[in-house]
Amino acid sequence: MAHAESHESHSGLIWKVFGILSIITIVEVILGIAKPESIHLNKFLGTSILNWIFIILTLAKAYGITWYFMHMKQEKASLRRAVVWTAIFLICYLAFILLVEGGHMNDVLMPYLRWNY
Repeated sequence: MAHAESHESHSGLIWKVFGILSIITIVEVILGIAKPESIHLNKFLGTSILNWIFIILTLAKAYGITWYFMHMKQEKASLRRAVVWTAIFLICYLAFILLVEGGHMNDVLMPYLRWNY
């Protein structure tokens, strides 16, 4: 006897996630091109608010890709937490180090550099 397996189509969900990720990407591109002065020139925790918006939107996209396209939604909660939260922690840590060290290097080297752009 052959077993009849029920197969559920996820094409609607895939298009929904694709749409959300596309909208986030479009917002990032528009903000990157426009660079509104109100969020680009104001600082928060050592960097511009625009950089924080990019970091948050990028983390949201990474979470969505991991959750749906890497099939973490169907895994056990402990594995999901181990993979997703570890990646988010490491990305936040990397962003923190890059922003702090980059800011320090900018402060130290600024008297010696001349920007031609």
